[in-house]
Amino acid sequence: MEKIQKQLEQVVRQLFGNDLLVELTVAPEETGSDYASNVAMKLAKVAHKAPMMIAEEIKTELGKVSEGYTIEVAAPGFLNFALDEESFAKQVAEYAEVVDISSDEYSGKTVVTEFSDPNPFKVLHVGHFYTSVVGDAISRLLELAGAKVVRANFGGDVGLHVGKTIWALLQSNYSSDDITIEKIGQCYVAGTKAYEEDETAKDEITHLNKVVYALADLGEERSLERLEIEMVAEDFGISTAEVMRIAELYWRGRKLSYQYFADFYARIGLKFDKYYPESTVAGRGLTEVKAHIGTTYEESDGAVVYRGEKVGLHTRVFINREGVPTYEAKDVGLIFTKWDDWHFDESVVITGNEQSDYMKVVLASVQEYAPELVEHTQHLTHGMVKLPGNVKMSSRKGNFLKAVDVIDMIEHELAETSSEEARSRYSSLQGCAANLSRESGLSSEEPQPTSVDTKIILAAIKYAFLRYRMGGDIVFDPKESVSVSGNSGVYLLYSAVRAKKILQKLKNEEVNKKIVQEDELQYERKLNKKIVQYAEVVRGAVQEKAPYKLCNYLYELAQEFSRFYEHVPVAGSVRVSERKVMVQAYLNVMVHGLGLLGIEVPEAM
Repeated sequence: MEKIQKQLEQVVRQLFGNDLLVELTVAPEETGSDYASNVAMKLAKVAHKAPMMIAEEIKTELGKVSEGYTIEVAAPGFLNFALDEESFAKQVAEYAEVVDISSDEYSGKTVVTEFSDPNPFKVLHVGHFYTSVVGDAISRLLELAGAKVVRANFGGDVGLHVGKTIWALLQSNYSSDDITIEKIGQCYVAGTKAYEEDETAKDEITHLNKVVYALADLGEERSLERLEIEMVAEDFGISTAEVMRIAELYWRGRKLSYQYFADFYARIGLKFDKYYPESTVAGRGLTEVKAHIGTTYEESDGAVVYRGEKVGLHTRVFINREGVPTYEAKDVGLIFTKWDDWHFDESVVITGNEQSDYMKVVLASVQEYAPELVEHTQHLTHGMVKLPGNVKMSSRKGNFLKAVDVIDMIEHELAETSSEEARSRYSSLQGCAANLSRESGLSSEEPQPTSVDTKIILAAIKYAFLRYRMGGDIVFDPKESVSVSGNSGVYLLYSAVRAKKILQKLKNEEVNKKIVQEDELQYERKLNKKIVQYAEVVRGAVQEKAPYKLCNYLYELAQEFSRFYEHVPVAGSVRVSERKVMVQAYLNVMVHGLGLLGIEVPEAM
């Protein structure tokens, strides 16, 4: 396909002196061709000729250099291309040796991909799982295109949510040795409720929030020293004993949170290159915002704001009345810190849709005094992850689906057919908001399902997330995600493992001289045609940062292989050699493509 496209571009330039973008797409099945282009119709207005006449001119000129394919013209001006069998076989044989489709589109470029972004003192939920998977897949695609990718993670180790959590920990009289991630999650919910319903608690949390900022600025070692504690106590009018309790809870909770994050990321096969706690960039944000008061930002009722209305947006606060930087100022600091650290060619920030308008204001403000940073920043957003039944989840209310719940849920779905008792006693998380915040999908009284290969569990989850186009909400259906016959990661794994088994059985097979049927050759051609489309699909997925395009292709490829498997004998066929190459090429493409999605193919299922 790439060869045809380059030759077509050259001929168009030669005949019409035009560098028009030439699009080559897979031809509809009924045309009997493999690829098609509408370039003649695009040129009609420029060349002042009928599309059919232009198409004939291109066909004549292209025929002088074409090799391995034939060209036909179809109304109202399409150019249709059909590869010959030898050309197909050559390309498929290359895939059977090695899948080498790397490009230089991002060669020499540094791309910072920022995603996941969980906040310490809060529990990872299904949304973090989703953005982690999507961010990693986009990172893998960019790496294939030659980029040096820095996977970055930005989280709020300071902020109102920390104040709410520590306030509730203090109210529960927990010591630093008592707290766990589960207790932190519970206290965040309790602190949020108190902040919203109790004015006294709200004032206490607001004051506590400023104490936490001061401790974070000092760092762990200094903020636990007696002299420093006394100074903080004096500054905020509280006892040294109280400051010591706050410091111990804060630093212990922060460590627990980051270890919890690291353990989960390791479990799903993800590693970040750089963590950016908000406390490490807040100072830079304050500096940048204060330096541009009067030009970009302005003072308003004791706070510092950006008037976004002047660019069709809305006003947001960057420094509050207490002199504390808001999320907006911290994001400003992050942009500059990432630039200082990496001098990126591109910064890709992946968040939920609810951050879209917020980020527009932040970026619009920075655009006024550091436009080059904004020009190299791309904000990608996604919708919410929902369960069937449209269950609404909220970490604020505590009825959310934890990231670990997702793994447990899928493990159960994969194993339940082997345990009738487990199936009858299992309480589905689906539709039960009260149960969504449990640490695992099964209670201690329920029978544990048979152990399932982690590769299969992660394939089910990752593919279920990635097969959707980013932007809208997605429905995560546990039963659908483990289907062995539908559009699922498990189905793709089964298909790849089936190809492995075929190749293993072919080692000592005798050839049968049975006559090859014509329909068998048609199934061969369809599979070959789909295999050789891989490079173009990956190229499109890279350009659009769209893993779903790769998912769609792999599912269609697996379906084509399934039809081939059902209708075409491989072992014992007189064409066993050719078909063995096809099966090997199919397997290589599947393994490579799934690998780009962060999915590993097991040896057996």
